[in-house]
Order: sequence, then structure tokens, then C-alpha cells
Amino acid sequence: MAHGALRQLLAERGLEHAVEVDSCGTGGHHAGEAPNEMMQSVALRRGYTLSDLRSRQLCSSDYRGFDLLVAMDQANERDILERMPRDATCRVVRFMTYVPGTESNDVPDPWWAGRIEGFEQVCDLIEAGIGPLLEDVLES
Repeated sequence: MAHGALRQLLAERGLEHAVEVDSCGTGGHHAGEAPNEMMQSVALRRGYTLSDLRSRQLCSSDYRGFDLLVAMDQANERDILERMPRDATCRVVRFMTYVPGTESNDVPDPWWAGRIEGFEQVCDLIEAGIGPLLEDVLES
């Protein structure tokens, strides 16, 4: 969802060629799969297309190929930092630091609950933080 929302925001601002957006997971158990159907449905209702995205696992070249790696929760952040090679050139941040007015450190994983409301909640959080995240990227 964050990938789709950021891609859309970049297009709205005419910056789609100025910032490279990619997404991946710290685990490879869904590699090659499309986003969850409920997430795609919620995203599409909000104007974000996710159908072209496919899951992939974080790899060592990501630490040098991107300026910023964004962790969605504490477990992902820990995994990203534990795998970080010595020659890494990126910053690692937690997405929720960009969401104003929240004390939560983690974007909840709606997959486990399996209810559309969880996916809506995640989209709300993503939409609240994606603008501040983009501003940080543009200022860096």
C-alpha cells in the first residue's frame, strides 16, 4: 500500500521520475506474489493501483541502491538492521515516525485478522504518513 500511495503522490506532484520507489519484505515467503486481494481492493477504492506489484525479499544491494529503507514495524526494522552490510549507504527509518498524532511504533499487519477493517486502518495510517515521508526524502 505504501508503494502505491507514494507512487501516486509522486505522480500528482510531477515527481514520478525524480524518486525511485520499490518495496520488499524481510522474509521471502511471498516472493513473486501480488499484494493481498483485500489490500488491492481497499487501495483501488482509494485510487492506488497495486496489481502490477510483486513481492520480493530485501537483498544486500538494496542497502546501497536506495537512500532510504523504510521499516513498517519494529520486527522489520530489527531484521533490516541485523542484515545491514558494512558498506551500506542508506538510512533506515520506521514509517510510523512520519504519522502525526500517533503513539504506535508499528503499522499493524492486517493479514492475520483477515478483515477488511484492518486493511482500511493500514491505508489510513499510510495516507497520514506518506506526505511527511516524501518531504523527508526530498529534503535529504
